Order: sequence, then C-alpha cells, then structure tokens
Amino acid sequence: MRSQDYDLEFRERAARIRDWGTILLVVAGLLWGWCAVLLMTEYTIETRTGFEKECAARLFTDRGTANEGVYAGDYCADERDWPEALAVLGLSIPVALVGTALFTTGSVTRRMSSHAQAMRELDRIAERREKKPESEQPQG
Repeated sequence: MRSQDYDLEFRERAARIRDWGTILLVVAGLLWGWCAVLLMTEYTIETRTGFEKECAARLFTDRGTANEGVYAGDYCADERDWPEALAVLGLSIPVALVGTALFTTGSVTRRMSSHAQAMRELDRIAERREKKPESEQPQG
C-alpha cells in the first residue's frame, strides 16, 4: 500500500470518529433538551376523580416535593419530580464526554494528517531545489 493511499484511509477513519463524536454530542443535546422540557414546561394530569388539573413547571414552582405534595392532595408534585429530570441530565454527561473526546480525536487526527502531508510536500519541493542547481553546474 502506498503512503498516499494509507493517508487517505487514515483520514477517512478520522472523519468517521469525528462523525460519531458529532452524533453523540447531538444525542447529549437532545437529552439536555428533554431535561429542560421536564423542568420548564407546564403540564396537565388526571386526578383520581377523573378531572384534569393544570400543573406549574417543576423549576418554577414553590410547592412541596412529591413526598409532601401527595399528602396535601397535590397530584402535580408526584407527576414530575426532580429525580427523573436529574437522571436524564446525568445520562447526558457521559454521552457528552465521550462525544467530545471522539470529536476532538477525529478532528485533531485529521488535522495532523493534513499537516504531515503538507510537510512531505515542502520536503519534496526543497529536495527538487537542491538537486536542480547541481545538475545545472558545468562539468569540467
């Protein structure tokens, strides 16, 4: 295998690694969005009697937690509680870390490969310039 073929294959692998990193970062972003929806949007629930009740967003309410709310007859507190939102947020952290690592690795690898190719080209140009004056010198 020639070095140019190997280099192109190397860059393709680096691009795939970077693409996987991008996909994982998008997944982490979706998880953050889901967490934001859970915490910042109002919602409705159905009570035991069959009526629907409007509930304030979890982040913007000053009512009690799920444990206190159920005893006081507040069904909203039991529907969306902090552990679910924090679990989604916690799941997004390793996904984001792995995505960042893969994206960075792929980008740097590809960039270094381009740099190495440029250095090889500069070396070839320098070698041609060094050889050219020797061949133009008169033989005596």
